[in-house]
Amino acid sequence: MHVDKVLGLGAAQGRVLRMTHARREFIAALAGTAMVGPFAAIAQQATPVIGLLGSASSSDYAPMIVAFRKSLGEAGFVEGRNVKIEYVWADEHYDRLPPLAADLVRHQVSVIVAAATPAALALKAATTTIPIVFAIGGDPVRTGLVDSLNRPGGNLTGAAHINVETAPKRLELMHELMPNVKIAGLLVNPTNPLAKSVVPAVQAAASSLG
Repeated sequence: MHVDKVLGLGAAQGRVLRMTHARREFIAALAGTAMVGPFAAIAQQATPVIGLLGSASSSDYAPMIVAFRKSLGEAGFVEGRNVKIEYVWADEHYDRLPPLAADLVRHQVSVIVAAATPAALALKAATTTIPIVFAIGGDPVRTGLVDSLNRPGGNLTGAAHINVETAPKRLELMHELMPNVKIAGLLVNPTNPLAKSVVPAVQAAASSLG
């Protein structure tokens, strides 16, 4: 199971247990909870512009974008009617993220959504004034995005489904399903800042399982 944490909502409200298929609902929850503050601020603007920076490609995020638009609509924001969204994708080339983030800042968008930890880190370095809302798979405190879960501080907030912490559990589940398997592969992107947390955690779990 994922442990989802919505920052700035308090410990009791911000921790929700969900099954792994809830990723789409997670993005929807992001639009409906963590973005309430930033969007309340831009609601008075004439056709506010949302920037969305993703580390992967648009096809990778397609189901999440559908959920994102749906929840925005439920909050009264309809793309093409009273809000504009600028989508920017790095296509898994993390070296593109800093200039893409800087470009969104130059366009003076009203708020920026960071669809992954690398994107959020690039945006944090690019601006201290534009509100940034992230949807990430790691610990935002450990990666340096925010000061704490209850009080993020700065111009960043968002939600984190704690994917890194559940990586060893996935290996344990695989071991239960296929106990005779002695060799397992771990596919990671070495340039992803979460890799240095995932790899040793899974290695330690493998060692404990023999």
